[in-house]
Amino acid sequence: MLGRLSKRGNRYRRSLLIQAARVPLLWPAKWRQLGFGEWLTAASMRLHHNVLAAALASKLARIAWSVLNRNWSHEPRTAAVMG
Repeated sequence: MLGRLSKRGNRYRRSLLIQAARVPLLWPAKWRQLGFGEWLTAASMRLHHNVLAAALASKLARIAWSVLNRNWSHEPRTAAVMG
Protein backbone atom coordinates (compact mmCIF):
# COMPACT_ATOMS: atom_id res chain seq x y z
CA MET A 1 0.00 0.00 0.00
CA LEU A 2 1.43 3.35 -1.01
CA GLY A 3 -0.53 5.51 1.39
CA ARG A 4 -3.23 8.12 1.17
CA LEU A 5 -3.45 11.47 -0.55
CA SER A 6 -2.44 13.65 2.39
CA LYS A 7 -3.74 17.10 3.24
CA ARG A 8 -0.20 18.47 3.41
CA GLY A 9 1.10 20.70 0.67
CA ASN A 10 -0.63 23.04 -1.71
CA ARG A 11 -4.43 22.89 -1.36
CA TYR A 12 -4.97 24.23 -4.88
CA ARG A 13 -2.78 21.54 -6.49
CA ARG A 14 -4.51 18.85 -4.49
CA SER A 15 -7.93 20.07 -5.63
CA LEU A 16 -6.72 20.13 -9.24
CA LEU A 17 -5.53 16.53 -8.92
CA ILE A 18 -8.94 15.50 -7.56
CA GLN A 19 -10.73 17.31 -10.39
CA ALA A 20 -8.41 15.72 -12.96
CA ALA A 21 -9.12 12.30 -11.45
CA ARG A 22 -12.89 12.80 -11.68
CA VAL A 23 -12.82 13.32 -15.45
CA PRO A 24 -11.93 9.73 -16.46
CA LEU A 25 -14.42 8.39 -13.93
CA LEU A 26 -17.23 9.79 -16.09
CA TRP A 27 -16.43 7.39 -18.96
CA PRO A 28 -15.84 3.84 -17.72
CA ALA A 29 -15.76 2.56 -21.32
CA LYS A 30 -12.50 4.48 -21.90
CA TRP A 31 -10.64 3.27 -18.78
CA ARG A 32 -8.79 0.59 -20.74
CA GLN A 33 -7.57 3.16 -23.31
CA LEU A 34 -6.24 5.36 -20.51
CA GLY A 35 -4.12 2.55 -19.10
CA PHE A 36 -6.05 2.22 -15.83
CA GLY A 37 -8.48 -0.45 -17.02
CA GLU A 38 -8.07 -3.40 -14.66
CA TRP A 39 -7.03 -1.38 -11.61
CA LEU A 40 -9.80 1.18 -11.98
CA THR A 41 -12.48 -1.44 -12.68
CA ALA A 42 -11.54 -3.45 -9.59
CA ALA A 43 -11.30 -0.33 -7.43
CA SER A 44 -14.67 1.00 -8.62
CA MET A 45 -16.39 -2.16 -7.40
CA ARG A 46 -15.11 -1.79 -3.84
CA LEU A 47 -14.72 1.97 -3.29
CA HIS A 48 -17.15 4.88 -2.99
CA HIS A 49 -16.86 7.24 -5.98
CA ASN A 50 -15.28 10.01 -3.88
CA VAL A 51 -12.70 7.62 -2.43
CA LEU A 52 -12.06 6.28 -5.92
CA ALA A 53 -11.39 9.82 -7.17
CA ALA A 54 -8.92 10.38 -4.32
CA ALA A 55 -7.17 7.07 -5.08
CA LEU A 56 -6.86 7.95 -8.76
CA ALA A 57 -5.62 11.44 -7.85
CA SER A 58 -2.96 9.85 -5.67
CA LYS A 59 -1.92 7.58 -8.53
CA LEU A 60 -1.77 10.56 -10.92
CA ALA A 61 0.34 12.49 -8.40
CA ARG A 62 2.82 9.61 -8.14
CA ILE A 63 3.05 9.40 -11.94
CA ALA A 64 3.59 13.16 -12.22
CA TRP A 65 6.23 13.16 -9.47
CA SER A 66 8.09 10.27 -11.09
CA VAL A 67 8.08 11.92 -14.52
CA LEU A 68 9.24 15.27 -13.14
CA ASN A 69 11.80 13.81 -10.74
CA ARG A 70 13.52 11.72 -13.41
CA ASN A 71 13.18 14.28 -16.24
CA TRP A 72 11.38 11.72 -18.37
CA SER A 73 8.83 12.34 -21.04
CA HIS A 74 5.68 10.42 -20.13
CA GLU A 75 4.49 7.93 -22.71
CA PRO A 76 1.36 6.22 -21.39
CA ARG A 77 0.73 2.59 -22.07
CA THR A 78 -2.39 2.26 -24.17
CA ALA A 79 -4.36 -0.86 -24.88
CA ALA A 80 -4.82 -1.98 -28.45
CA VAL A 81 -8.10 -0.66 -29.74
CA MET A 82 -10.26 -3.34 -31.25
CA GLY A 83 -11.97 -1.94 -34.30
